[in-house]
Parts: sequence; C-alpha cells; structure tokens
Amino acid sequence: MPNVLIEVRRQYPPEQETLLMGAVHAALKEAFKIPAHDRTLRLIVHEPHRFNVNPDLAKPEAYTLITIDAFAGRSLDAKRLLYQEIIRNLEKMGIPRDHVTIVLNEISQDNWGIRGGQPASDIDLGFKVDV
Repeated sequence: MPNVLIEVRRQYPPEQETLLMGAVHAALKEAFKIPAHDRTLRLIVHEPHRFNVNPDLAKPEAYTLITIDAFAGRSLDAKRLLYQEIIRNLEKMGIPRDHVTIVLNEISQDNWGIRGGQPASDIDLGFKVDV
C-alpha cells in the first residue's frame, strides 16, 4: 500500500503521464509484490524555475523525483529491484537513468491509519511486506 509522489519539471501529454505513473506502479508490483489494485500515485508538474536541479544534466527538463512512502520491512534485495525496475521502466520513456532520484520512506505499520482509522498493524493486509 505504498503512497507515491512523482515530481517532474515538464508537462507531459495525459497519456504519457498515465504511462509514467504506470511505470512506477509496475515496478512496485514486481519488487514489493503488492496487489495490482493497490495504487496511490500522484504526479506533480513543476515549472522548471520552481524545481532547481543540476544544470549540467544532459536533459534537465527530464529530471524526475520519486518519493515512496511504504510499510517498513522489505529486504534490501527488494529495494534494489524496485530502484532498478523504476529506472528501466522510465528509461523506456526517454528519461535518462541518471535523471531519476528515488527516495523510499519506510513507515511502521503502527504509524499508518487505514480502513476506517485503524492502524495497519491491526489489519490483515492481504499481502506480505517482508519480501
């Protein structure tokens, strides 16, 4: 049940925005084994002057920042796979590998309120977190 925020510096056509979010979600399904229906992804398009990045990048307009809030407990191998899958998927969209930053925030299930205000630790999530 990760929450994902994707921040970009250029406007994409709606179909590409959908593909971008789908690329990140596909990586989460592959690496973290989340169910296909489990998706909360947001895309924010910043004006370039409001989102400063390294000006030496080959395509600074393609810089992409992805922040993922997820339950703690995934293995380092699952995290490595997640990062590589995101990079591979975005590279297919023309976003250079070195133009993507991924920040993973791991949150205890006790600190995540879901399904009517219950701690996630009290609920059968329907999937394993310790992958």
